[in-house]
Amino acid sequence: MELSRRRLLRLLGSGGAAAGAALAIGACGRHPGPGGQGGAERSLSVWTLDLAPRFNGYMQSVIASWEARNPGVRVRWTDVPWASVERKLLAAVFARTAPDLVNLNPPFAANLASRGGLLDLAPVLPAGAAATYLPPTWEAGRQNGEQFALPWYLTARITMANQALLERAGVAAPPRRWDQLPAYAEAVHRRTGRYALFMTVVPDDSAELLETLVQQGVQLLDGDRRAAFDSEAGRQAFAFWSGLYRRGLLPREVVSQGYRRAIELFQSGDLAQVATGPDFLRNLQTNAPGIAARTVPYAPITGATGDANVAVMNLVVPRQSTMAAEAVSFALHLSDATNQLAFAEQARVLPSAVAALEQLQRQLGTSQPADQAERLVQRARLLSAQALEASRVLVPAIPGIKRLQAIVYTQLQRAMLGELGSDRALAEAALQWNRYAEARWP
Repeated sequence: MELSRRRLLRLLGSGGAAAGAALAIGACGRHPGPGGQGGAERSLSVWTLDLAPRFNGYMQSVIASWEARNPGVRVRWTDVPWASVERKLLAAVFARTAPDLVNLNPPFAANLASRGGLLDLAPVLPAGAAATYLPPTWEAGRQNGEQFALPWYLTARITMANQALLERAGVAAPPRRWDQLPAYAEAVHRRTGRYALFMTVVPDDSAELLETLVQQGVQLLDGDRRAAFDSEAGRQAFAFWSGLYRRGLLPREVVSQGYRRAIELFQSGDLAQVATGPDFLRNLQTNAPGIAARTVPYAPITGATGDANVAVMNLVVPRQSTMAAEAVSFALHLSDATNQLAFAEQARVLPSAVAALEQLQRQLGTSQPADQAERLVQRARLLSAQALEASRVLVPAIPGIKRLQAIVYTQLQRAMLGELGSDRALAEAALQWNRYAEARWP
């Protein structure tokens, strides 16, 4: 009989005593091997997400360099498909075969941390470790005063715009602030018959709209994890998005289809802009070369404070691990400036290490690809890297964040469809979240 998710999560924290012993022994730099023989070779289990086979060479090189500095320890690397990592990790926990280090997405990692399933890394980290990473990405791995994760690679969305549609609409560039969007969306729709942008409110899809609420000045939760979004800023934001929809300035499908639909509409020439990563241009050049030829990258839309969003992939140590010191050592090696820069160049992502980001910006700002298409991709990558200077994790990966998104989106859908006024829909969202929060955090 399949065990419940809750029971598996409880099991994740069951290695606390072993982890504590590992920390104490790790301070001396050695663990006894199997059978108590100090010189026996040990195995460090490391899981990553969706890197194989494309990045096999990169990971093997990083592993070899770490093993050379840590004789007696072998890294056993396993790459796990994104869609199955939660199931596989929980099954491994139940079987007492949990990995020592795992690459996880922040929401799942935060959920495990809240249930005591991840190790607080602070006792194992060297002094000054935090200073080597971008502060917002470091803070994203903290919860209740504990450092449950190290940041690894990042992504930051920028705006890709169909310049031909902008010219037909009589605008020179996309808006830089959300308060400029209504007039822009009106011009695009009235003069071209197309739409300015697609912002999904499908509950289990993209968190982009939740992030825009924060950019619009909405505080999502208070210090007790109760709803803070039923505020003047929240009412204005709900009225803003529901009003755009009811005026016909957003595609009707935003209430029923997810972010993938935005890509389809942009590729077909029916959308003036899309928020995405720089490598989208490469796919566009393959899938819709005519649209790609008219596409220009711009800085992302932000709110009054100018904050953009950054998405963080992190590295965590399950509490069951008996090799916490080695796991953290390998995580620091994998995410140091040299290795992050190499990975950023190969994977077209952004590094969380300060020195690596500075070097990447210099490279992108000075090199001159001969090919026009490559120059456009490079320009987009530089804009994305520069966006990190004013970026933070707008929606922290707190426990229950997916439930919050589902509640907010569902009620915003009702306001868009005219089932409720926007103020009443917002109040209903706050009521539903508070009921959930009171049950989970009395």
